[in-house]
Amino acid sequence: VQLQASGGGLVQAGGPLRLSCVASGGIFSRYAVGWFRQAPGKEREFVAGIGRRGDYTNYHDSVKGRFTISRDNGKKSVYLQMNSLKLEDAAVYYCAAVERNYMTYAPRNLNEYSSWGQGTQVTVSS
Repeated sequence: VQLQASGGGLVQAGGPLRLSCVASGGIFSRYAVGWFRQAPGKEREFVAGIGRRGDYTNYHDSVKGRFTISRDNGKKSVYLQMNSLKLEDAAVYYCAAVERNYMTYAPRNLNEYSSWGQGTQVTVSS
């Protein structure tokens, strides 16, 4: 499956932003999807994940209560709604997918993912 991330931009601290990840090829409903981010000089980290049918979601502790991941398999899309953005949320955000034969959480380990989108920049201003 190929992934295309979009929706990044410049937002003021405290504001919202919604990222989208659209898939092409493959049977999207077979894939768990994760969002990751990478800030300059830092390692890429797990932000949020969603299972094949949207019934398993998990989050990095730093975004719990502020970010919401969702998916629409009919549109082959996964979304990351980000609210109450903080300066430390600024990064390049990537979506990634891994095929799973059962219903479970998306993995937090980036090495488990087989497909990656190109990244979308999120900039947060004070």
